[in-house]
Amino acid sequence: MTEDADTDAAAAASTNTNTNTTATANGIRATYDETETERRLEFVAGVDDEDADATATPRATGTAAIAQNIEGYAMLKVRPTADGDELERYYGFDMALDHVADLLGVSQHDLPIPEAATDMGM
Repeated sequence: MTEDADTDAAAAASTNTNTNTTATANGIRATYDETETERRLEFVAGVDDEDADATATPRATGTAAIAQNIEGYAMLKVRPTADGDELERYYGFDMALDHVADLLGVSQHDLPIPEAATDMGM
């Protein structure tokens, strides 16, 4: 019984879908999260960070998010927030990031991307 319990615990640990990673740069915080059904990348502009004065546009404020199904093969959905209504769908991560940058009023190159989110898109 102990061996089965150890195996079950290891299996549960390897299938944990609550993964968070965060990157902050240029006054923007990006948080990657996995739920049971989606991979989400949410951006919040107007946060304090060490690089905020370097390149960020001072007027950048607001939120935007990119979501994809947990399997990672569906189109990317751009939303005003992680739980908000879909604004647009894109095949490519770059196109979704461009839309997010427009929503936040910054350059796409100012958006920090957590490493866990770099493979989003089709």
